[in-house]
Amino acid sequence: MTRNLIAIAALMGSASTVAAGGLDRSGQKIGVLFETGNLFELSYGHVDPSVDGVENGSTLTTNTIGDVADSFGVLGAGLKYQFNERVSMALIVDEPYGSDITYPGNPAVTALGGTSAIVDSFAITALGRYKFDDNWSMHGGLRYQEIEADVTLGGNAYGGLNGYNGAFGSDGAVGYIVGAAYERPEIALRVALTYNSKIDHDLPTVETVGGFVVNPGSETEVTAPESLNLDFQTGIAQDTLLFGSIRYARHEDVIVSPAFFDSQVDPANSGSSLTDIENSTDIEIGIGHRFTDRFSGSLAVGYQTKGEDDLVSPLAPTNGARWVSLGGSYKMTDQVKLSGGVRYTELGDAQPQTAGTARADFEDNSAVSVGFKISYNF
Repeated sequence: MTRNLIAIAALMGSASTVAAGGLDRSGQKIGVLFETGNLFELSYGHVDPSVDGVENGSTLTTNTIGDVADSFGVLGAGLKYQFNERVSMALIVDEPYGSDITYPGNPAVTALGGTSAIVDSFAITALGRYKFDDNWSMHGGLRYQEIEADVTLGGNAYGGLNGYNGAFGSDGAVGYIVGAAYERPEIALRVALTYNSKIDHDLPTVETVGGFVVNPGSETEVTAPESLNLDFQTGIAQDTLLFGSIRYARHEDVIVSPAFFDSQVDPANSGSSLTDIENSTDIEIGIGHRFTDRFSGSLAVGYQTKGEDDLVSPLAPTNGARWVSLGGSYKMTDQVKLSGGVRYTELGDAQPQTAGTARADFEDNSAVSVGFKISYNF
């Protein structure tokens, strides 16, 4: 049974396509480190969200807020090399965080029209793993990460900051990863716990209001959140694998407080943030089954926790989520395997707010994600 279960374990990555809500994009997966032998993989995910709403106190015919979330794609790659039976390493390239939010409408006559948040990121992670025996191992390494962003506040809900823009240039910084795993190969059991440290970035910043420069240059410290990933799998029947994951991300650490914006929001107290994103926990569980020597399939369901209330930042206008995903894997040759997955996500209802007042209602929104991966053993 063990050999067959190992053959379908890779389905976890193909079925769990890129995220659609909040800042998380890749989930910082390190599954390639646990693959058998030497492996190179290349992946691509595409998300098509539908996120719209209506201004508070408005009629649907005149103040509907059209789709604010743009479609996006995420590339990833991984290389794993087995030096000997105890020591292995992996290099992982991904896009861990991102945002593509733009509110349509005239900022002079709407509450949030013109508001936008564009965030791009890139990371490369170097990991090593040491197996003490057949059961216990440790892993860890370093992550180099770059982030850049552009944020515009538009609409009369922002008062005197209507038309504010913060352009945040790219900055690279380093964090660390550490974790451990317990395995029982005879039943394909593996439980792996991985901690990802926060990473502090100093982003070169230019601020404007209405196109006029109000801060020609400064640095804004932005912290990418620390997170904890728990991944598990185990054989439960012939050719059948139960798998799952829990991810906790501390998004409350993401404080974006550029100099001019901070001085205008609360002159007496520093630390006013463009963002207000609550901590989140993502839980997923699924089943994989090997149907033939070449083809395996999987089904999984997942849930993202909601905040304490429905009030959210206009720059991240969703609140929790739940999803179902379907994956498949086909072994073309002894060395080449193709995997793919599709996920449908229901995004939680939310109320974008400024100054603690709800400005709009977002309900019944969703996203469709697809992901593809090609793996080559050598």
